[in-house]
Amino acid sequence: MSGRRLSQLKRIGVAELRRVGPKRAAALSALEIESVYDLITHYPRRLVDRTNQQEIAALAEGEEAVVTAKVVRSSSRRLRNGRSLAEITVADGTGTLVCTFFNQAWRARQFEAGDTVTVFGKTSLYRGRRQVANPVVDLIGNQTGRLVPVYPQSAKAAVTSVQLAGYVEEALERAGEFEDPVPGRFLRRLGLIDRTAALHGRHRPETKEQWMKARERLVFDELLRLQLLLVSRRRATAAAAKGIAHRVAGRLLARFEENLPFELTGAQKRAIAQIRADLEAPHPMNRLLQGDVGAGKTVVALAALLVGVEGGYQGAFMVPTEVLAEQHHLSAARLLSGLELPDESRLGGSRPLEVALLTNKTPAAERARILEELKSGALDIVIGTHALIADRVDFARLGVVVVDEQHRFGVEQRAVLAEKAAADPDLLVMTATPIPRTAAMTVYGDLDHTTLDELPAGRAEISTRWLEGDQREKAAWKKVVEEVRAGHQAYVVCPLIGGGLEAGGEGDEPEDPDLYEPEEEDDQAPRLVVLEPERPPRGAVEELARLSAGPLAGLRLALLHGQMAPKEKEGVMAAFRQGELDVLVSTTVVEVGLDVANATVMVIEDADRFGIAQLHQLRGRVGRSSLDSWCYLLTSSEPTEQAERRLRALEATQDGFLLAEEDLDLRGGGTVLGARQKGRSDLKLANLRLDRQLVRRARQVAEEIVSDDPELGGEYAALREEVSTLVSEEESAFLFRS
Repeated sequence: MSGRRLSQLKRIGVAELRRVGPKRAAALSALEIESVYDLITHYPRRLVDRTNQQEIAALAEGEEAVVTAKVVRSSSRRLRNGRSLAEITVADGTGTLVCTFFNQAWRARQFEAGDTVTVFGKTSLYRGRRQVANPVVDLIGNQTGRLVPVYPQSAKAAVTSVQLAGYVEEALERAGEFEDPVPGRFLRRLGLIDRTAALHGRHRPETKEQWMKARERLVFDELLRLQLLLVSRRRATAAAAKGIAHRVAGRLLARFEENLPFELTGAQKRAIAQIRADLEAPHPMNRLLQGDVGAGKTVVALAALLVGVEGGYQGAFMVPTEVLAEQHHLSAARLLSGLELPDESRLGGSRPLEVALLTNKTPAAERARILEELKSGALDIVIGTHALIADRVDFARLGVVVVDEQHRFGVEQRAVLAEKAAADPDLLVMTATPIPRTAAMTVYGDLDHTTLDELPAGRAEISTRWLEGDQREKAAWKKVVEEVRAGHQAYVVCPLIGGGLEAGGEGDEPEDPDLYEPEEEDDQAPRLVVLEPERPPRGAVEELARLSAGPLAGLRLALLHGQMAPKEKEGVMAAFRQGELDVLVSTTVVEVGLDVANATVMVIEDADRFGIAQLHQLRGRVGRSSLDSWCYLLTSSEPTEQAERRLRALEATQDGFLLAEEDLDLRGGGTVLGARQKGRSDLKLANLRLDRQLVRRARQVAEEIVSDDPELGGEYAALREEVSTLVSEEESAFLFRS
């Protein structure tokens, strides 16, 4: 095998190209293009077929099309509502098309009269003129050829698609043939082309089929590198681990299930069986348990802890917030009540199962007792926050660790808790945010997966409505009053605390996924501008006062947010659980941790400021019984197109897994190997939703390669070098955070 390796191009600066001088290199750096490798993996985002142009005069209303035309003029102006409007008029000899952009005044300066551009968008008619709102517009110059690749470009960095095409052309010509690190037998089996053909076919395709075959191969390479890391990590961890083979001979788990006040779902039964089998095996369990809101993950977690306890070990249940810790402790105390363990030192030969709550707010005397009993082994299960990983917390025999809402914990935090065990403890990580299967396979590929895909019987549907404007929101307040008069309760959630306080702590920060938009079309590093809404977002403090004196006057309202004193916060939550309050006006601190079956209405203010996952979690605070329930999504200003898609998706379904797929489409794959949740993806071509089959194939090939040679030597040496070079240690550590 011979040829150029990608790892070599990673070490060659882009300034080495003849066409790239110091100024051009600085401009490319703004696109995160530092090396020749960065350049040739800055792939075109689409193709323009110059031999099959659509004429402007033939565009029909509602048609989504691509046209190539020349810029005639551009302008921008301020509208009466304070928003800006930029217009670019283009013509192709058959007619004119007006491109309109709201709150993007810079667009008027982006192109000059005479520039040749492509415009992609949906045509509409306004006062007899053809126009397209917020289209994709690319400067392509006078490029000839049947297929013209269009690259992600930056007006800010003054780098155009035409220039990028020239730089890539030189890079590919000077690189010559590329070494292919994937053995030919895998390529032949999967019908994949070689790497040289793939890179040339993506940047300089002669046919659309060649363009797509190139994408398939390059996507496979991206996914294979990730899967090799995951599979290698999983095998190495299993080989080095000193696990606990739990021997369960008693009936503790059976008694727990018999005492439950409800019937387990089929999914819960399957999950418990899988976890029990893991715990009885000699290697440590590393399992991800995911399920939709209300699917019953807590019961499964308690079952896992009981298996460990019956085998003579202790269990730890770590959660990210005090609210959630208190909720889990209440649930555990109720569901584990009456269970006993053999104890020959006690009269009668048994003792009650001991469960405790440990947070940073636990009183000193209670904390001292808990720490002593954990160290002596008298305490069986401890539920807590980060307080569980404090230096003074020692376990006699920690055997099973459950981590809830695991994405809120770092690698080091989970590692510290695991290190408190003599051997490698069994680990169950849980999330209530459904993860698309392909994303889970990629990001959590070193874990076994269990999915709770059923909800308990008797759960009512939640009627979800998006209401715009002050007049329409009156329907939400009317429903709150009706439900309270019927003996039920409601939540009102605001994106901010208000009253001069900044939102923060215990889940108070909204996702604000579209509060910021790029000021320029800069796919790599957009400059951000704040889009001012018609009125500022509502804060919980002010909203409590407004509702108490207005639409909800006469009802029993209270405030809850993450910066309240712990005792005050606990008092409010307890009063709401016990039915002493009608309406809880809150920040997103209620996103997890409150389980009040009598609550039937959720009103989310400024709902366009939240992401799909958070909206779905908030909605899940109601509909937790057989009572009919409602969720109202309130917005005061015209939401962005993405925000509207999110709100429509929430209206259309309660299925968290369908919503997760929609979220993946909207937000993109995100940065798989980094902490960023939105924006530029480290998977430059792969789409975790569209490329499901390639994810699976890459996983299968990775399993075969690692099974054949765990060290990745011999014929896999080039592949090993590529993985180690193209994935940094920091990124690899993030991927292996479990």
